[in-house]
Amino acid sequence: MSAPLRFALLYAAQFATVGALQPFLPAVLAGHGLTPGQIAAVLALASAVRLLAAPAVGRGADGLGDAQSILVLAAGLAACMVTGFAWAPGFGALVAVAMLHALVSAPVVPLSDALCLGAARRMGFDYGRARSAGSASYIAAAVLAGFAVQAVGAEAVIWIASLCYLLTTLAARGLPRLEAAGAGRSGFAAPFRDPAFRWLLPLSALIQGSHALYYGFATLHWQAAGLSSGIIGLLWGEGVVVEVLLFLWGRRLVERLGPGGMALLAASAGVLRWSVTAYTSWLPALVAVQLLHALTFGAMHLGAMRVLGGLPPGQAATAQTLHASLGTGLAMGVLTYLCGPLYATFGGGGFWAMAGLCAIALPVAMRLRAVLRRRPG
Repeated sequence: MSAPLRFALLYAAQFATVGALQPFLPAVLAGHGLTPGQIAAVLALASAVRLLAAPAVGRGADGLGDAQSILVLAAGLAACMVTGFAWAPGFGALVAVAMLHALVSAPVVPLSDALCLGAARRMGFDYGRARSAGSASYIAAAVLAGFAVQAVGAEAVIWIASLCYLLTTLAARGLPRLEAAGAGRSGFAAPFRDPAFRWLLPLSALIQGSHALYYGFATLHWQAAGLSSGIIGLLWGEGVVVEVLLFLWGRRLVERLGPGGMALLAASAGVLRWSVTAYTSWLPALVAVQLLHALTFGAMHLGAMRVLGGLPPGQAATAQTLHASLGTGLAMGVLTYLCGPLYATFGGGGFWAMAGLCAIALPVAMRLRAVLRRRPG
């Protein structure tokens, strides 16, 4: 089996877990009798643990020089820990399960990215094509989980997630053996010595964070505008499909524009996408701007991976996990919290604020492009 296919299987397994859990975990918690406030507390505490845990594990992976073994261990522990959501008896126990699950699952995706980027650099295959399997499996798993919930109840997604974590463990064990990069001993500060990394963090925070209102409230906004659930589901699916297409065939675009150009493209698309979404809920307009998800999310992600892939191998896991926590995770958490009162006050008009974040990102992207031109190698 080729290396790109092995990484595609790894991404498919781990993002199937996310696709099963993300939409339905609140329903599982509600089934245990938790109030909306308690559900929010469980999810918030898990997010806080994830932000702290991922960089710590990434630093450890670089220090040991064996990210693959740590990925196998993390995915295996996550397969066991996630089952706690099915049997934990009350709020306190569910908080403990959520925090432990976040601790062991946090590094799975960034360590996979670090390994895949290193393999792609050494073997010459396209990272985006391997990563596209994750986006495709996310939506497939979400659909499958929806049918499972309808058939046997919300806790079905816990067992689906545990199975997918086990598949992730097996896929990680089957990754190609690469020449060890050597232990990295320069600590958390090392990636920050690269100016491109320092500019990437706020850029990812602004552009990826601009999706917070979309992820949290777009469905409610479109329902209020009179769109049916079926139409809304198709709009979400359209965004994922074009994201997959960019990952499959975007390599030439990345090589032509470079990371800075991809970030500029993402920020410009974000200004347009969120402005149109704020201005109208006319279905043809929404269908048109949903195509821009390939740019607002996909182009920024590919650009970020190209920047991170240019760091020394001994910093790869640390940089990936710091970016996942500080560049996207922290911003998404804070902005999602702020989008609650934003949507309550302005409704769909809150998307103007998301367009504003992307407008702020434009000069940051230009600065990143200038810095990358001076980057060695």
